[in-house]
Amino acid sequence: MYIMFSKKDADASLSEVHESVDTTGAKKGWRRIFSFLGPAYLVSVGYMDPGNWATDLAGGSKFGYTLIWVLLMSNLMAMLLQGLSARLGIVRGRDLAQANRETYPKPVNFILYILAEIAIAATDLAEVLGMAIGIQLLTGLPLVWGVSITVLDTFLLLYLQRLGIRKMEAFIISLVGIIGISFLIEIILAKPDMAELATGFIPTAMSDEALYIAIGIIGATVMPHNLYLHSALVQTRKIDRTDAGIRQAIKFNRIDTTIALNLAFLVNAAILVVAASVFFKTGNSDVAEIKEAHRLLPSFLGNLAPILFAVALIAAGQSSTITGTLAGQIIMEGYLSLRINPLLRRLITRLVAIIPALIVIIIYGEENVDALLILSQVILSLQLGFAIIPLIHFVSDKKTMGKFAINTLQKIAAWLIASVLVFLNLKMLVNEMGDVFTNGVLWQQVLLSAAGLVCLALLVYIIFNPVKPKIKKTASIQIHPEIHTLKKLDIPSFNKIAIALDFSEHDEKLLAYAIGQGKANTHYLLIHIVESASAKLFGHESDDYESRIDKERMDSYVATLQERGFTAEGFLGYRNRSKEIVRIAKNVQADMLVMGAHGHTGLKDFIYGETVNTVRHELKIPVLIVNL
Repeated sequence: MYIMFSKKDADASLSEVHESVDTTGAKKGWRRIFSFLGPAYLVSVGYMDPGNWATDLAGGSKFGYTLIWVLLMSNLMAMLLQGLSARLGIVRGRDLAQANRETYPKPVNFILYILAEIAIAATDLAEVLGMAIGIQLLTGLPLVWGVSITVLDTFLLLYLQRLGIRKMEAFIISLVGIIGISFLIEIILAKPDMAELATGFIPTAMSDEALYIAIGIIGATVMPHNLYLHSALVQTRKIDRTDAGIRQAIKFNRIDTTIALNLAFLVNAAILVVAASVFFKTGNSDVAEIKEAHRLLPSFLGNLAPILFAVALIAAGQSSTITGTLAGQIIMEGYLSLRINPLLRRLITRLVAIIPALIVIIIYGEENVDALLILSQVILSLQLGFAIIPLIHFVSDKKTMGKFAINTLQKIAAWLIASVLVFLNLKMLVNEMGDVFTNGVLWQQVLLSAAGLVCLALLVYIIFNPVKPKIKKTASIQIHPEIHTLKKLDIPSFNKIAIALDFSEHDEKLLAYAIGQGKANTHYLLIHIVESASAKLFGHESDDYESRIDKERMDSYVATLQERGFTAEGFLGYRNRSKEIVRIAKNVQADMLVMGAHGHTGLKDFIYGETVNTVRHELKIPVLIVNL
């Protein structure tokens, strides 16, 4: 059952929370600004997820404070790109996936979708491993158990989605606060040299090893799923669609992005500063693994430091896994216009991440987990250009953005950043995959070469293909559909109305609604499914107590309706509730079905099943759902 907060257009980005926060009310000052704040905080957790920790630890332990300027530069890049993403969502009312879908040909979109899904899986892999390592460091549980436990956060996300976007934002901000406070305390314990730290903001020449780590820092900072995510999250705000209203929304979202990403920068800088103060200063320059850093912290900062470190790691993994799942939903709905049960979507994403992690841990041991983390970052680096380049095209297009298209200076800055990021990420990819061409077997080299050529051809295509939106009149994504005048209304007449009964106190309400839809000559077809253990095994041959009682009750209902002048007939089904309702409704050639919805939510839907959705998808006749 889809989780709906408001009755919005199902084609809208994140339709369950689309425009669910109203910013058009009579709010002034900070209250008005506050109504816009939130989306960027969900985006910011992607900039401090476990995938960033290893590069920050390596940079601090090997080179002290000298790479802080790289963190600052990558943060400035991220602020510009996230600002462009927010602008696309605010002005055009499209997320990045939707904009791609209505612009590029189907084959190009399919490849872009596959790459985006691979990026989501790689992101989730890093988050799973980060959370599992955090759980192991805090509790001592084996890593394989920690990875398995991360499945449970599927239900946490489902619960948060039902609470609404503002409560989800509050939860994420709380986790970000835990991360920030943990590292603030660690910085106080580490007592860094502030004068020396300040010199780290001055760009300096780098050795080959420092350059490699700098590439890793930049490559791990801007991640493709955040660009999809931000363009959708800004649409959770209902804004005044006038020029002044759009301009104000862009301004307040810029403030939101600046605050949130600077907080993410401070967290990353804190990790690097702690590593520099604790490890670099003491000659432990080989600390590049999360576990190694945790093991050494007590020697320098006492027993509180490793606990804070593990708690922050769990919070980082948990917060980023929630936003990663939202990004996956945006990508699937935007590219395919396909909505599936959020719980199923979450389980698929999580299992895709967990299975390779478990295989590596079980077969190769826990010491190879860091190699898996590196692989996830390499996969992300491959996809980055395919998100940035279309985004720049879209926000530069005056035909679709109007007066809100970015200016020449912003274009130059955006293309410069895109060029640097794509080059650095490709360089990191080539460096990491070089061993395959040196030591790998022939089939691996051929497969990697083919994939590389396809990706390169696609990259060239989206760079040089001018943006020419070809939105069909029948497109599934229509933010402002054409207004059609009402002409002839054909009022249907229902001759056979089927009613699915559960033999409870709700039956009277269901029958009343059904009779309300009928006429004098309507034939009412009463359906009940016997679900006893005997009925499930033996079907219509079952003769247990429940089967007999259900038959007597059905006969009683039919007789009562007939006494009141209605034409009625009863049917009993067995075994599977949904399939039997569909089978009987088809056999009796019903032209309408009335059934009840009990309001099960979350876990109850998963346990008891979702009869309503299953039945309405199988039948081609109108289905009236009565809330019981």
